[in-house]
Amino acid sequence: MHFKNKVVWITGASSGIGKELALQLAQQGAILILTGTNVETLTAIKSELKNARTHILNYNLLDIDGIPNLVDKAILLEGHLDYVIQSAGQSQRAMAEETDIIVYKKLMDLNFFAPVAITQSLLPYFKKQGHGNICVISSIAGLIGFPLRSGYAASKHAIKGYLETLQCELFKTNIHVSIVYPGRINTNISKNALAGDGQQFGNTDENSDAGMSVSVCCTKIISGLKKNQKAIYILKAERLLFWFWWFIPSLYYKIAHAKGVR
Repeated sequence: MHFKNKVVWITGASSGIGKELALQLAQQGAILILTGTNVETLTAIKSELKNARTHILNYNLLDIDGIPNLVDKAILLEGHLDYVIQSAGQSQRAMAEETDIIVYKKLMDLNFFAPVAITQSLLPYFKKQGHGNICVISSIAGLIGFPLRSGYAASKHAIKGYLETLQCELFKTNIHVSIVYPGRINTNISKNALAGDGQQFGNTDENSDAGMSVSVCCTKIISGLKKNQKAIYILKAERLLFWFWWFIPSLYYKIAHAKGVR
């Protein structure tokens, strides 16, 4: 199997896409490093993985300055690293005018600066090693803006620009960079989103409830990683919305306003 004995580091492994990726990759024989902020949750996930070789490396990625040291620790756990899948992130549910600047800063720190810091620290190592795989879980909000997600969309657009530039710069190397663009996935992303005052939104919206199952989403992600795809789109009905944005923008804005602002 492709991932057998490959060392895969997953951030945001405590829930949602990160957790499900850990479960599926364990079944494929990967050696896992799980990063999150809750040790108890990570320990419970490790117990679910049964015989999989698993390390817990808890960390709060909002501490940007400590990330180079975190990367060193991740590499030392097995002596090498093959994949890093950066699933840690946070969404938003607030109109732009109601969003405090502190919320924008936190979203940029977690969704943009943290993955950039991890990637920047890994690049010299992967170049010396001669290979490596970097994957960041973005969002359809990294392709098009949508109401109540101004800071989230901005951070996801920013990481897209950074990673696509890397894909150009690393084109002739054996270092592969993948960006995943999920649409609606049935996770707790809306519950964990930030409200305009920085508090947790706490509610599950209809977008999450109607979303693709996280297991199907992660199966598609893993398939894309095996092929070293630069862009992995996980879209259903959102694909039509993206089509409207590209070809009939006036219709897109009408639909986005009607559905999103409501």
